[in-house]
Amino acid sequence: MFLKVNKNKINVVVAKNMADRFKGFMGKTNIDYGMLFPKCNAIHTFFMKENIDIVGLNEENQVIYIYRNLPKNQIVRIKNDIKKTSILELPKDTSKEITMGSILLFEDEDII
Repeated sequence: MFLKVNKNKINVVVAKNMADRFKGFMGKTNIDYGMLFPKCNAIHTFFMKENIDIVGLNEENQVIYIYRNLPKNQIVRIKNDIKKTSILELPKDTSKEITMGSILLFEDEDII
């Protein structure tokens, strides 16, 4: 799936299982996609090689939290119900055009 932010199209992978959720972007370099963690209100950046942007979403995919250029070896917890919160991890500086209160629309890939 992907996320459109103005004219930019960002591929997004959903962390569907425990292994995906645990690994996330650990050890990755040149990150060029996003990762969505449904029903999640906390993440860490231990063992990561790059800084990332974090966007917290409520159950309507409304932006309730933004942390840009989050450094390595950090823990972020969004003070919202875990069952009603998702976290979107993005490459550093990708969230510049995302604002608090915006509703993000995720779309499936185009079918040709």
